[in-house]
Amino acid sequence: MDISINASFLPHLSADDSLAFYRDALGFELRKDVGYADMRWLTVGPAGQPDVNVVLYPPTADPNITEAEGTVITEMMAKGTFATLMLATPDVDAAFARIQATGVDVLQEPTDQDWGMRDCAFRDPAGNTIRMQQMP
Repeated sequence: MDISINASFLPHLSADDSLAFYRDALGFELRKDVGYADMRWLTVGPAGQPDVNVVLYPPTADPNITEAEGTVITEMMAKGTFATLMLATPDVDAAFARIQATGVDVLQEPTDQDWGMRDCAFRDPAGNTIRMQQMP
């Protein structure tokens, strides 16, 4: 089979704050900015990888989500336990230094893990955990 990942979804609380983070801190491109009523969906992705997309969406936009579920989602986002994105880079220390300089919420500085990976972690403006590992 020839299957690839085209898009992953992460919730946002503020489209403007999320756009600034993904564009300015991570260097991603804005690919789509779609609005409906008072909601916005943003599609961003790494430059040079046009087939890799992250869709930033309003977490309670789905009409099937109850008010109670929306509350749970919002609470989990605030704790950083709702969604995670794993990124890769050939030099995690250099990428971390550049990203940290933008004032992001750092969860973990670059660390050599027991399983052999060097990685770091931070949070986006919505509380999503962003992990970055060094790829050989």
